[in-house]
Amino acid sequence: MTWRASVLTLFPGMFPGPLGQSLAGRALDIGAWSLDVSNIRDFAADKHRTVDDTPFGGGAGMVLRPDIVDAAVASVDDGRPLVCLTPRGRRFTQADAQRFAAGPGVILLCGRYEGIDQRVVDARGMDELSIGDYVLSGGELAALVLLDSIVRLLPGVMGSADSAGEESFSAGLLEYPHYTKPAEWQGRRVPDVLLSGHHGAVAAWRQAESEKITRERRPDLWAALATREDAA
Repeated sequence: MTWRASVLTLFPGMFPGPLGQSLAGRALDIGAWSLDVSNIRDFAADKHRTVDDTPFGGGAGMVLRPDIVDAAVASVDDGRPLVCLTPRGRRFTQADAQRFAAGPGVILLCGRYEGIDQRVVDARGMDELSIGDYVLSGGELAALVLLDSIVRLLPGVMGSADSAGEESFSAGLLEYPHYTKPAEWQGRRVPDVLLSGHHGAVAAWRQAESEKITRERRPDLWAALATREDAA
């Protein structure tokens, strides 16, 4: 069965966007995954195709109506995981990408304006996710990020099955540095161990570099890894 992504948005023209290029685009062309995009505005009942209204309790901005959003979700809801992209969600991780890639697909709801009426989010049991601690104009760019990170993990999409397992975050660590020809460039040499041909020594060097970089750049990841190892 083809892995299927459905996107609900007010700006369907943003898709497939960059997903139509490179790995994801080639995978889409050969049918490794499919993408359908629905315009939330198509589910509005009035002649002006109104999808939002002022927030109860006052405040700036507009809120997407629950009845309109629910109708849009109902049109594609077939039991796949339903994700609401919002800056108030929990942070999306590589583990999430792996989980979604292992399933039948995903439904992504792109927020806009001040947000989406919480009642429809709760009623549909949506998984609220964020791609980082910042605010975008809407959920579309976040949806593109999620899809790119997931699609590259689908069977046959990446050139090497080993590549995904060695990337940053796959084992809780940041990835080690990479080098290629020439062996010396502007007075900088490739580490001797990588030229040694000793596979065990190379593996040990890469592991040590991953640990060092993670400790220095992402102490939160290092602490989380240490906690998991202690629990085990």
